[in-house]
Amino acid sequence: MQKITILIHCEDQKAIIASVTNYISSIDGNIIYLDQHVDADENVFFMRLECEFSAKNWNIEAIKTDFQAKLAAPFNMSWEMYTQNEKPRMALFVSKYDHCLYDILGRYSAGELPLEIPLIISNHEDLKAVAERFSIPFHYVPFTKDIKTEGEQKQLDLLKEYNIDFIVLARYMQIITPNLIAQYKNQIINIHHSFLPAFPGAKPYHSAFKRGVKIIGATSHYVTEGLDEGPIIEQDIARVSHSHSIEDFIMKGRDLERMVLARAIKLHAERKTMVYDNKTVVFL
Repeated sequence: MQKITILIHCEDQKAIIASVTNYISSIDGNIIYLDQHVDADENVFFMRLECEFSAKNWNIEAIKTDFQAKLAAPFNMSWEMYTQNEKPRMALFVSKYDHCLYDILGRYSAGELPLEIPLIISNHEDLKAVAERFSIPFHYVPFTKDIKTEGEQKQLDLLKEYNIDFIVLARYMQIITPNLIAQYKNQIINIHHSFLPAFPGAKPYHSAFKRGVKIIGATSHYVTEGLDEGPIIEQDIARVSHSHSIEDFIMKGRDLERMVLARAIKLHAERKTMVYDNKTVVFL
């Protein structure tokens, strides 16, 4: 049994769902999942569907060509189509913090993430032993103001060499260059605390503690040139009180970062996110 996932967005108009479902039926496919959303303000239609095919002569390239001619062109669709066997290849960017890295690699080793991790890139060598423990190639790429151009080129060369589809910043403490963002548009995922912009700087949990905040959170989003302003994929919160210490804040914050980043990665890898007008449509 072959399985494909199709993502569609276009101007909202009549008969899109009927046309797509009738087309899948006409090529002997069985739809096992379908969800759709209409942004009424923008008049944009979004749809995600999963289909199964049992025919021995099933051919994904032929289906793509046929789909473009019979559906995408008439409806002026933007669309993507993936087979179940197409696991996206993810690069991890890290610095010195290891909590997100350990969580991702643990989930990956347990088979919880439908993806491949061909390499880890870091601007420090501190986490090399973690990569070796999980038998994943580790590449140290220094990245400072004085050698930013060389660092960017090395990153791009490695991403091309390993045929990377998307990047996850697992607490990578450097600003991603505009060139890298442009080459991986809506394919770079970041994680950070949700105190911004109220408590910026190096010690946000300390600042939040002094103000007596009652909720802390974490946000995972796609990276854009606007710092921490990209389309949001996943968020979560935890309540805190006067009884918690700064150490409690940091521990809870890191727990949230691990969970939120893992969920965002899984959503992206399962082709359940669509980006439009700097926001996301997430199919659960």
